[in-house]
Amino acid sequence: MADLHYQNEGYGKPSDDIVLEHVEKNVNLVTDSQMEATKVSPGNPFLPKYENKQNHGLQGSLVLPSPRKSLTAGTDTPTSSSFLKTRTNTFRTKATCHPKSHIVFLKTHKTASSTILNILYRYGESRNLTFALPLNKHSQLFYPFFFASHFVEGVSSRSVREFHIMCNHMRFRKSEVAKVMPQDTFYFSILRHPVAMMESIFIYYKSIPAFHKTHSLDEFLDTSRRNYNSSLANNHYAHNIMAFDFGFDNNVAADAEDLEERASMTIAAIERDFHLILISEYFDESMILLKNALCWSLEDVVSFKLNSRNERTRRTLLPHTAEKIKRWNALDWRIYLHFNTTFWHKVDSLVGQEQMKREISQLRELQAKLANTCLKDGGAVDPSQIKDAGLKPFQYGAAVIQGYNLNTHIDRQTKTKCQRFITPELQYTDHLYSKQFPELADKHRQEGRIAAPQHQRSGRAAMMGMAWAREAHHRQIIRHRFSNVKNQKASTGALLTHTEANNKTSVP
Repeated sequence: MADLHYQNEGYGKPSDDIVLEHVEKNVNLVTDSQMEATKVSPGNPFLPKYENKQNHGLQGSLVLPSPRKSLTAGTDTPTSSSFLKTRTNTFRTKATCHPKSHIVFLKTHKTASSTILNILYRYGESRNLTFALPLNKHSQLFYPFFFASHFVEGVSSRSVREFHIMCNHMRFRKSEVAKVMPQDTFYFSILRHPVAMMESIFIYYKSIPAFHKTHSLDEFLDTSRRNYNSSLANNHYAHNIMAFDFGFDNNVAADAEDLEERASMTIAAIERDFHLILISEYFDESMILLKNALCWSLEDVVSFKLNSRNERTRRTLLPHTAEKIKRWNALDWRIYLHFNTTFWHKVDSLVGQEQMKREISQLRELQAKLANTCLKDGGAVDPSQIKDAGLKPFQYGAAVIQGYNLNTHIDRQTKTKCQRFITPELQYTDHLYSKQFPELADKHRQEGRIAAPQHQRSGRAAMMGMAWAREAHHRQIIRHRFSNVKNQKASTGALLTHTEANNKTSVP
């Protein structure tokens, strides 16, 4: 197993384990008939514990419950305009529980992770915590290269004494993250059903080499064994992307002799390095688990969906397509099956079903009040309908990423609080960088003004255009600088290891 290199030696005792759209909200699994979902005992790792009997199932597949009904079906969500003044009693598992502020969130792709990022941004900003932000005002920690400590602004210059939260996209490498974050840091991440994830990725990353010549996801899956080239830039998005983000070699075939061994080692390493793994299909349950694990309040984890697609861009998949996806992403499938099961064990051990029901009901009530207070028309809209250009999410691929409009009648203080809930990732990252490193931010703005033609851009649009130009420029520098150092030791600052030889990619 020399080629399954996780950057850390040894595998310790598995630690504790543990967010938005249900698989059927992202992809319609069309079946010939309905089948009753089966509850599973704790010893069976192949089906979720809680099922909804009205759900469509797949023979031999993981059957997921209807969205947001696994524990609280039929719960009403009252509305009110007093959200920002509402406080509720929060459940604590121990009398000595204290809120955690040293946190690493491994932000995975197309898993509702942008919503969690917003939660962490709001929590940290409101408490003046320090973020481990990407160097040179980047939006990502030089993904898809393995993370290195000097990718964080303030590390090399030693201008930051303590980092509290790290949550931007990276390819995980624990030994390097530990150089930046304190020893008592809480690590968590999120997984999503590989079928729904693959449908989303195919739409969002349609321009990558693996996808751009194929007319459908089925066509790609039918030809992938012959035509998929793992060495081409960005193709890692198309194959076991969750394993890749966690720092593993994603190029393993479903019929590989060592697949089960690879999967077992991968799962053991994730359990060792992460305290909690969330499940996207059970977002509300995940937020309650996270709240209790971090000793936070319900107000700290309430949110709106961010970076979510318009329903018109979602595609219907047939059952045989779902099976092909699970076979193509065999490593991701095994990772998901395992942590889907341990997720429900965590619900039972950390919270309990009855307490979970009560807290989910409270969380949804808070969210309804928040929407009534903050949002015009109460929900998400297409980007063409967003009035404030600074609140428009970045659009990429064939997906239509929705956003929000604020109510016009709210006072300034309420508007500021509400705006934080709906600020897209790029704009919020830029805001925090400017707040945390004002002199460096001003320097980058000056450089951007020189580089960008003023007659083509104005206002917030200019800021975003310059940010993307700067991001592309720095990625080009990084690729050139490290293209010939893959055999150097990590201590010398090299980014590539032997597992990366086939993954010299860049984000579009």
